[in-house]
Amino acid sequence: MTIAIGSDHAGFCYKEKIKALLEGCNKKVIDVGTHNSNPYDYPKAAKDVCKTILAGKAARGIIVCGTGIGVSITANKFKGIRAALVTDTFSAKSSITHNNANVLCLGERITGWNIVQDIVNTWINTEFDPQLDGGRHLQRVEMIEE
Repeated sequence: MTIAIGSDHAGFCYKEKIKALLEGCNKKVIDVGTHNSNPYDYPKAAKDVCKTILAGKAARGIIVCGTGIGVSITANKFKGIRAALVTDTFSAKSSITHNNANVLCLGERITGWNIVQDIVNTWINTEFDPQLDGGRHLQRVEMIEE
C-alpha cells in the first residue's frame, strides 16, 4: 500500500515520525510536504495529499496539522475523498470499516504521540469489507459519494 503524507508546520514533527513508522512497516510513502517547520498553510498540504490519491499514486493519505480540523475540512472538499479526523483507535478502525476513509487526519497539538502510533497502526492494518453487516456500510459510503 502506498500512502501519501503531508502536514503544515504545526504537524511537521509528527509527519516525520509517521513517515518513519510507515516505512518501518514496509509501506511506500509519498511525502508531499512540508519539508521543514517554517510556516506552511494546511490547505496546501491537504490538497497535495488528496490530489496524489485522486491521481491514483497512493491508496490512502495521512495529513497532520495542529488540531487535524483544518486539514479534515479541506480534504473533504475533494470528491472521492473521505477524510476522518481521528483521536483514538476505535475511531481509526471505524473510519475504515464503516466509512471506508481514505484519508486520516491527525492533530499534533491535541493527540499524544503514543496514541498516534496506535491510531496509525490500526488504520493501516484495517480494511473495508463491503459485505460487513449485510452491506449497509457500503450503501452509506455510496450515499456519501453521490
